[in-house]
Amino acid sequence: MKRKINFNAGPAILPEEVLKHAAEAVIEYNNSGLSILEISHRGKAFDNIIQESCELISELCGLNNDHTVLWMHGGGRLQFSMIPMNFLAQNGSAGYIDSGHWAEEALEYATYYGDVQILASSKEHTYNRLPQWPEHISKDLAYLHYTTNNTIYGTQYKNVPDCKVPLIADMSSDIFSCKRDYASYAMFYAAAQKNIGPAGCAVAVIRKDMLQRVVRDLPPMLRYQAHAEQGSVLNTPPVFAIYASLLMLRWTKAKGIAAIEKENNQKAELLYSEVERNSLFHANVKRKEDRSTMNVCFTAKNKDDESAFLNFCEMQNIIGIKGHRSAGGFRVSIYNAMPLKDVQKLVSVMQEYEKD
Repeated sequence: MKRKINFNAGPAILPEEVLKHAAEAVIEYNNSGLSILEISHRGKAFDNIIQESCELISELCGLNNDHTVLWMHGGGRLQFSMIPMNFLAQNGSAGYIDSGHWAEEALEYATYYGDVQILASSKEHTYNRLPQWPEHISKDLAYLHYTTNNTIYGTQYKNVPDCKVPLIADMSSDIFSCKRDYASYAMFYAAAQKNIGPAGCAVAVIRKDMLQRVVRDLPPMLRYQAHAEQGSVLNTPPVFAIYASLLMLRWTKAKGIAAIEKENNQKAELLYSEVERNSLFHANVKRKEDRSTMNVCFTAKNKDDESAFLNFCEMQNIIGIKGHRSAGGFRVSIYNAMPLKDVQKLVSVMQEYEKD
């Protein structure tokens, strides 16, 4: 099979070695006589998978025993709900940074449970830049939530912002993409289908003191503390998705975050440079310091070129670069598993299309 060059935003590309090991485990897992799809989530084999995956996340994030790693069902939207359910009292307030579509959804979910203060927003600029981080943050806030990388609009916070209240971050699309002081966060979380693994699960990493701050009576499935007490197996977890994520975590450790960050910067610089050089396109995010290294968003100067360029790319075995329906244009997702050579191929195709 000739594999396509897949720039989809998510579910996203996985390394071929991860796919190979996952495929082998579907037939038989670890000489057990069972498929990974058949093993018990209460058995020793899956205990080992959960333990190793949690240890790897802690190691990659440079965490000590102050944080708990949880494997959760669902994607980001479940976390959008559970965070205010657990930490935002009905008479309390939480701060949110509105930097894009998913950041806006997160704050909308929070309004069901308490007061939400939008501390900064770039909505009026169609999210083509990051909002300025607030200078003054009330110490009375239950927490401050922001999104580190905005996949639809192609902006990204590179550094951990200053914050005196519990800081919570949605890192779904750029976790492990660069060095960060993960220990500074009261909580960070990521849906798996970008840099962690296939769709079907999410990771939530929570500082242990936060687990004691639950502000309302909740059923166990919606209470982080209950998931922590049961070691992420409060009910049947998505076994295969977590196992495939473990394979991806092993790949990430073997490559190293420093090397991954260096390559991500190379890929992004190469692609942004071509977008700016090419006479047919222009970059959506003008401020270079705001640009994402994960999602490069750009537009055709001539609207008629959009569908023609997409078709041209498909003829070159390149897929997944059509922009989100709310933004249009093009979005090239170059997550950790995307090799530099595939970005170089796309750049050559852009140059060839310009000549034609």
